[in-house]
Amino acid sequence: MTLRPPTTRVLAPDQGLIILNCSRRKLVTAAPVEALDLYQGGCVPSAREHFAADPARRARIRILSGAHGLLRPETLISTYDHRLTTRAAAARLHERTVAAQLDTELADAPSLRHVLILVEPLYLHALQRVFDHSARFGQITIIPDPRAWCDGVPYLRDWGWA
Repeated sequence: MTLRPPTTRVLAPDQGLIILNCSRRKLVTAAPVEALDLYQGGCVPSAREHFAADPARRARIRILSGAHGLLRPETLISTYDHRLTTRAAAARLHERTVAAQLDTELADAPSLRHVLILVEPLYLHALQRVFDHSARFGQITIIPDPRAWCDGVPYLRDWGWA
């Protein structure tokens, strides 16, 4: 679902944000690793590969964790097992961590105009704050399948990121 039609131009890194679902498949490790390296399922491996040589845009990825809220790619995290299973749990995650994290994100990136969200439908409830500020964005794209990286690539192409 796109709230506004995509534009075709090259976006600076601070103008775009990609939010990906965490995944059940994780690197098994005793020591914390960067979030982008921990998750082994969904879109995360494709995003990791796509932005491997582009640290500025790689830094614009956020991973929505059912246990930790929004994680930056470089956030050190250990293996865990926690999944959102109810709307109420997603709402609690939003209230407990994600709303404040998104407020900080919006304050830190005043030029942010485009958001690409690839998460399963239940996890969208934890992202309510994005929709609270929808007038700020030129484009919010929702792909309700955490494995559908290929469906997001055309939007990245429109941004000049692919």
